[in-house]
Amino acid sequence: MENEKLITILNSLIEINNDRVEGYESASKETEDSDLKILFAHCIETSKTCKASLVHEVNILGGTPTEGTKTTGKLYRVWMDFKSLVTGKDRKAILDSCAYGEEAAMETYVDILKDNFETLTSEKKLMFQEQLLLIKADYSQINILKDELVPIK
Repeated sequence: MENEKLITILNSLIEINNDRVEGYESASKETEDSDLKILFAHCIETSKTCKASLVHEVNILGGTPTEGTKTTGKLYRVWMDFKSLVTGKDRKAILDSCAYGEEAAMETYVDILKDNFETLTSEKKLMFQEQLLLIKADYSQINILKDELVPIK
């Protein structure tokens, strides 16, 4: 795979992880619940770890790692801020917004793997798959907390 295309892919994943960091920082401000703050801090660390690996790869290829976020991530954070104003920092609304963001992040990783499967090296595929698993684990924790809010019938 040519370096330019790979740098673009890596930067796209960096943006997703930047979105996750900003999204979870926003979510943490929207809640008073200590268990959510702990989970969101963990999710931020997951993204920072993923981002560090991606930045390292961009640097190896001689590229410039992006510092920005995706436009969709900005829209997501604006929606989250608006939603928290309307719902009054409702736990379910915050978790729903976080789950939505995780679904977008996972979709980006899956699409990159699928669309570039033939051209990515096995090393890059493994790195992207491992990062996807970390994000899926965070998503699972969010869904566990959401499920706890559903009354048993």
